[in-house]
Amino acid sequence: MDIFSQEDTCDKLRDVSIINLIVSIFIVVGMLVSYLPQHFRIIKRGTSEGISPWFVLLGTTSATSAFANILLLPQSRHDIACCKTVETFHCAAGLLGIAQLGVQWISFSFIFVLFLVFFRYNPAEDPENEAELEEDQPRWQTALMVASLTLLHGLAVIVVTGILTTVAPQHLGTWAASLGVMAALLAGVQYIPQIYTTYHLKHVGSLSIPMMCMQTPGGFLFAASLGARLGWAGWSSWGIFVLTASMQGILLYLAIYYEIQARNRDLSRLPLEGQPSSHLFANGFDDETPGRFTAHPEHYAETPEQLQSIIDRQESDAAAETAPLLKPGGIGDPHRNYDTNRG
Repeated sequence: MDIFSQEDTCDKLRDVSIINLIVSIFIVVGMLVSYLPQHFRIIKRGTSEGISPWFVLLGTTSATSAFANILLLPQSRHDIACCKTVETFHCAAGLLGIAQLGVQWISFSFIFVLFLVFFRYNPAEDPENEAELEEDQPRWQTALMVASLTLLHGLAVIVVTGILTTVAPQHLGTWAASLGVMAALLAGVQYIPQIYTTYHLKHVGSLSIPMMCMQTPGGFLFAASLGARLGWAGWSSWGIFVLTASMQGILLYLAIYYEIQARNRDLSRLPLEGQPSSHLFANGFDDETPGRFTAHPEHYAETPEQLQSIIDRQESDAAAETAPLLKPGGIGDPHRNYDTNRG
């Protein structure tokens, strides 16, 4: 009876739907492409600054649990076993659902690796800035703890799965369901620390906006496809994708908002059209700001009130000046008598 059941399952793999095949391939490729901007941005900037270590921890462990869950599902194990009897094309088409979560796991694990490789922790050399630096960027102990917890979680999944496969294979279904619940819970809260970090820093850092622009609508589309297939009865399956896409949408809004603010600040520092660019001098002013003893203050004033303000400031500075060569109208110490006729 088991042999006939196995053959029936394998026959389903041979019945390939072209539409489902195209959609599955599109999802796999799209998922891979969506993560590439994040990988590239961290490598290009040479730092993982701006990315929450807890976001990396929750995202990696969630992806690991989800990938292990789909590998251990009875249907997935049957499909993998059928690859020994069906053609390569039918095998690959039947395993595209597993490949989707596999690509997600590999892509997010690579973010985890890049986070550690490009993690920067510069001890504060200035005691006055030590508190600010410690507040704005995570410590190396935090990165080490995130790496340890992530690796321990992956090792625990492998060990428990290996033990159950060898000793109690009848409990693999329960273990797979537990991993699915774990993946959903971790995915549901993984964006909370990243939203807090981005809001606290007020800039995107190494977080990739193009990645979120692709993944946010993709998450809603994936949830809609599951909802159309499962209906309201399957809310526990598609609801988690609605939740994660919504939270990623909030993060995307914050990132775009702070990026626009940063660009506006950069544009405000540029010289106006038709005006020469400013050049800083040693006194800290630029060539569009009158110095303390400017010879022609009228060149810097547009109204009589501005001119009088500049002159008043210069007279006030001159009265308090003790450096003789800078006092207008005379040289030497103003508090000393330089009468050369006196003996």
